[in-house]
Amino acid sequence: MSQRLNRRQFLENSGRAAVGGAMLPAFLGDLCYGFQAENKEKNDRPRLGSIGVGGQGTGIMNQARQFADLIAVADVDSAHANRAIQNTKAEAFGDYRQLLERQDIDVVTIGTPDHWHSKICIEALQAGKDVYCEKPLTLTIKEGQQIIDVVKETGKILQVGTQQRSSGFKDGFVFLRAAATVRSGQLGKLQKVTVSLPTSTMVGGPFEKQEIPKTLDWTTWLGQAPVVDYCPQRCHFNFRWWYEYSGGIVTDWGAHHMDIAQWGLGMDQSGPLTIDGSKTKLPNIPNGFNTPKDVVIDYTYAGDIQLQIVTGDEFVVFEGDQGRIKVNRGRVTGKPIEDQDADKALQDKINAVMVELYPNGKPGNHMGNFFECVKSRQQPISDAVSQHRSVSACHLGNIAVRLQRKLEWDPVKELFVGDEEANKMISRTQREGFEINV
Repeated sequence: MSQRLNRRQFLENSGRAAVGGAMLPAFLGDLCYGFQAENKEKNDRPRLGSIGVGGQGTGIMNQARQFADLIAVADVDSAHANRAIQNTKAEAFGDYRQLLERQDIDVVTIGTPDHWHSKICIEALQAGKDVYCEKPLTLTIKEGQQIIDVVKETGKILQVGTQQRSSGFKDGFVFLRAAATVRSGQLGKLQKVTVSLPTSTMVGGPFEKQEIPKTLDWTTWLGQAPVVDYCPQRCHFNFRWWYEYSGGIVTDWGAHHMDIAQWGLGMDQSGPLTIDGSKTKLPNIPNGFNTPKDVVIDYTYAGDIQLQIVTGDEFVVFEGDQGRIKVNRGRVTGKPIEDQDADKALQDKINAVMVELYPNGKPGNHMGNFFECVKSRQQPISDAVSQHRSVSACHLGNIAVRLQRKLEWDPVKELFVGDEEANKMISRTQREGFEINV
């Protein structure tokens, strides 16, 4: 693998480049990850098993294959599994546990629907595998607590697929730069953060029962969730619009942008103090999508920082008493960014913070960061604790929406304050035979 980026290398290279919106690729180009692992000696490559190989699952499987040799896949839909192993020598399983039993598998990717992430992740770690798991990491807050415990117990590496921490977009590593700008103090006292998520277009129902496809094990697909009749709108991509299996747009895109918001605030080891979901209304359609299309959720963080999740577009805005920046998957903009472009000393300051925020490996490829940390045994950029905390903020928002009131949260104890009904929603009842056992 490429050598890890250290502080001296970062600053020396940054001193030879301009800092504009596209400055990061200019001076990180030789230092960030590329898909170079395929040039390694064959016997030095980890052996890969991929669980859940639908659309996104196949995507992360193929990313991992740049760094590892695929030897097995597992999926409850045999059509997915058979497609994934075409033109390979890999073995296909319908039961992921058979894949985990193989002692010759070193690393696992998990690309299942969200309600399966935590159980498979925990069992893969317990089986001695390092794990790359798609976001959102969990279905509930309790599951994240359990995952953190298992990571500590096993000493295995877990990377979560919140690739905005690593990846370059149109104008460079915009999210890393945005987080560094906020953490540097350049914006002054933080006052407000706006997290805007794309409006979900998936609305509808009621949906009629249909015949289960012959390739699909529907009972197992449901996993910990209640048994219901099959309809295609519940399955595969559309699972994310059902509260039983996911958290709607709040966890789908929120897992990305709330992660950036908390990263910038320095709260990715903590969480909010209050959450108010009363402005968001739930759909009420029998056997229809049951997560909201339009969302407004208000949070308060320590220091009286106000954060609001809204729907309509894709961006995060940080506002302080000395400046404001906006970042999305295209650019990071604002007067503070323009000031960086014009001031070498400020450039160096931001670059130094970027090194601190990305300590292990190099930005540029999220999967590459995972495999670098598999080798070094250091924590990846989207580790278990930060990603539990980021998706917990999303879960807190969904709980507040469903209870339709303002809630007080203790981020140290990870409990609601004086609200027994809300605390019961930190976990969910799991169907017999599909419980998480730790």
